[in-house]
Amino acid sequence: MAKQTDFYTHNPLIHKDRRLSQSTSAWVRSFSCEALRPLIVCRGPIRKEAMDVYDEMGIHGYGILLSEKDSIVYPNALSPELRKLTDNRRVHRVPDYTGASREERLERIGQIIQIALDNGYDSLFAGYGFMAEDDEFVAAIEKAGLRFIGPCSATQRGAGKKDEAKRTALTVKVSVTPGVDNVTARTLVAKHPSREALLALVTAEGLRCDSRLLADERLSLEQLADHILMASYDKGIDLFSIEELGRQVEAECAAMFRSHPGSRIRLKAIGGGGGKGQRILGASLLGKKSPTDADVAKAAAAAPGLVLEVLNEVKAVGVGDNKNVLIELNIEQTRHNEIQLLGNGQWCIALGGRDCSLQMHEQKLLEISVTQEALALEIEKARAAGQSEAAAALETDLQVLKRMEEESERFGQAVGLDSASTFECIVDRDRHYFMEVNTRIQVEHRVTELVYSLRFTNPDDPQDFFEVESLVEAMALLALHKERLPRPERLPRFGAAAEARLNATDCSLSPSAGGVIRYWSRPIEGEIRDDQGISMLNPDTGLFMRYRVAGAYDSNIALLLTKGDDRRASYEHLAKVLRCTTLRGTDLATNLDFHYGLVNWFLGNTVMAKPTTRFVVPYLTLVGCLKEEAAKIDPVVAFVTLKKHYTQRYAADPEAKKAIAAVLDRKGTLLTRPMQRLLDNPHLLAGWLSLNRKNFRHDNGKLVWLRNPLVVLAETYAYLNMEWRAGVPAAEIIWSHDNELLQKAIAFYARLREHFSLGAADFEELNALLTQDTPQGGYNATDWAAIQSAHLGFEAGNELLGLLFLIAERTRFFDFHVEPNLEVVIPDELNDADLQARMKKVLVPPPATKADEIVTPGGGMYYAQEAPGMPTFVREGDHFEKGQPLFILEVMKMFNKVLAPFSGTIDKILIEGGDGVIVSKGQPIFKVTPDERFVESDPLAIEKERRETTAAYLQAIL
Repeated sequence: MAKQTDFYTHNPLIHKDRRLSQSTSAWVRSFSCEALRPLIVCRGPIRKEAMDVYDEMGIHGYGILLSEKDSIVYPNALSPELRKLTDNRRVHRVPDYTGASREERLERIGQIIQIALDNGYDSLFAGYGFMAEDDEFVAAIEKAGLRFIGPCSATQRGAGKKDEAKRTALTVKVSVTPGVDNVTARTLVAKHPSREALLALVTAEGLRCDSRLLADERLSLEQLADHILMASYDKGIDLFSIEELGRQVEAECAAMFRSHPGSRIRLKAIGGGGGKGQRILGASLLGKKSPTDADVAKAAAAAPGLVLEVLNEVKAVGVGDNKNVLIELNIEQTRHNEIQLLGNGQWCIALGGRDCSLQMHEQKLLEISVTQEALALEIEKARAAGQSEAAAALETDLQVLKRMEEESERFGQAVGLDSASTFECIVDRDRHYFMEVNTRIQVEHRVTELVYSLRFTNPDDPQDFFEVESLVEAMALLALHKERLPRPERLPRFGAAAEARLNATDCSLSPSAGGVIRYWSRPIEGEIRDDQGISMLNPDTGLFMRYRVAGAYDSNIALLLTKGDDRRASYEHLAKVLRCTTLRGTDLATNLDFHYGLVNWFLGNTVMAKPTTRFVVPYLTLVGCLKEEAAKIDPVVAFVTLKKHYTQRYAADPEAKKAIAAVLDRKGTLLTRPMQRLLDNPHLLAGWLSLNRKNFRHDNGKLVWLRNPLVVLAETYAYLNMEWRAGVPAAEIIWSHDNELLQKAIAFYARLREHFSLGAADFEELNALLTQDTPQGGYNATDWAAIQSAHLGFEAGNELLGLLFLIAERTRFFDFHVEPNLEVVIPDELNDADLQARMKKVLVPPPATKADEIVTPGGGMYYAQEAPGMPTFVREGDHFEKGQPLFILEVMKMFNKVLAPFSGTIDKILIEGGDGVIVSKGQPIFKVTPDERFVESDPLAIEKERRETTAAYLQAIL
């Protein structure tokens, strides 16, 4: 038996010999990095990837930094990479990576640098964590005589801080989002409204400022205030309170609401990243072209609280922290595109784009490659198919991509980019706006690696070159050989790539920490799985080792990537990867099914659709509607009723009645098992409906199949990964007798199609032929009767599948669709906030609780107040209103205000302490007295409603 390839440890898409020292070219050998000794100071999939790439480059002296949260605070969350790194002298420990305050962060920076110096490391790699964009951290590394494998501190200051990046963008004629980038300076000017007052402040606080700037009267008050603030950060003092900042932000928001009526505003902490430190306000003003002063004041009043939230989330509430917040117009209905950049300080090259529009809570979920070559190919295909609107839309995308790449390279040159970074934009049809630069490698960087490689060529010999397929490798090369590296040529590698972020989230995509992974199927061919080593088997037993998904980190478990000749091929293979992935565990929730349904939604509509950043929430709401409607159907009851219908139809013919009953008895589980799976899982149902949207139509309220329902049934078993496979437990696949019947039916119709020269899509025509009393196609009467009898038996009961299409009709599922110009149409009702909230509870019902308790909706860290030193949200004896914040639950780095589900009074607080207490899902927090009495649902009434609804559905298909 041939040995199977382990695509986790030996994947030709990402694993190769990268040792330049083995080249026959002296020029290539001169770029060897084997002497590099990096300390890896990050966690997650990027740490494992860096370890692999460094090994392949011949860099064997690297070490890793291990947070105590990895091994002490969270049992069974021990870094799985340690199964590979067995030399404990290369494993170093710190309490955590960044500290909880400015003081702790500076202390941690010192500890990390000392670890590097004491152990002979000459460089540090910080992956895509917060430390990777910390200019103070990078400056301290440089001051200690070490290399930082990433952009230098000067680039970090000029591009990494969102306010500075925006100002730089304006100077090099890059289009930016309208807004305010210096609200802290404006806050200081509001408090000290003259030059004399600002200069007096410098003297009073003993700030070390540039005397030339202080004397330059050409500087505006805001510019002078900015300089004074920088000096205050160096000294570690605050010149205004967070309350004063909040009031200034509120005033700026009110002014923006008036100047941009009908729009929302986005607040962004300048040091945020990965979706953290951002909030949107003004939902009540959406669509209001002439809001009143009261409307504006009410919307802007939310700003101070949101400012505190974003600063808390990025840990910028300490004394002396830079608390600047960008106030930007929220461009509605936009796509999120980003350009991958690489530079050495002298040259800067763009490596195509990535569309990251499919996101929720500012967290990216599905990322796809966007390249000039791929768009040109899709334009040709659209034109050839006569799809003029699609071709025009894709041509617009191509022109926008070209402009973004040009502007990104200009920006990179302006800031002296000397490593990898990402130029992020929002795209609104034929326009784009610069958002920010992430001065680090991105989570989704492998999407770019799959579509482009880099060729570095000897300037003196065009035949002398080496190629790089890894950005981690390129960053190491730049760290060691920066100025010597010539500008590379980008070479197309594969036509398209896609990445799905496998996260620990529930069915509504809310973070769900604390679960344990006990089994994970092996990767398949063509799958890249980046999971920080979770899938590394026990080196002694060869068995999977359980892993706890700790709540101290973000919700990402793994990155699943695929490639293809074009976008459709990459999506099809991603669908296969998701279908073949099995994850089992205890209290484990992931978004695997969400991704599978979503990818198939695009495959069923068009993969070139242009979803905006507002796609996912209404899509989830629609999936919730599917679940709510599907819960009203009982497929077993439906099948029994269907059987009675058939036996009544043939009641006058005992033999026929007996025969049809026997046929239906054989088909019971064949039909109901996959249907039950789809009805139980709305994400799977959404994908299935999308793939089959063109396989039926309704004539006068009756369902008509346009493809053979038995072929659709076979495809359904494959879609659910339930097709027959030897050695697989019966509970997971089609049962053998059902498979025998299904394959017999498919072979029967295949012979008929061949006989009548019909295609697979000509079922309607074939069905019409088989209803003719007169023999067709040269068959004799005996054979024709047998064929008709077999056809009747094979088709009997297949109407049951039509129930699924009726669910789509009742929920208006197909109204959520793609137009010929590739724009996604979202029905208005799916944007209704109340419906969205209700469907979230349908997707994930709240934990069971007593009527006099309020419990946690999930596990995480409980906080009783907004920030340290602030009053608690509620106290014993307080009355609360429905929708009022009761506490904060931090889950996987996201701070979530938990709102009261009803009105009532707090009788007793059941949690001792309120400043960071670990709680579990469903844990009681308060004893309360509700204002209204709760009425429990009657299970018998619910079951009766299911039977009645099922009967009503059957009337439409029989």
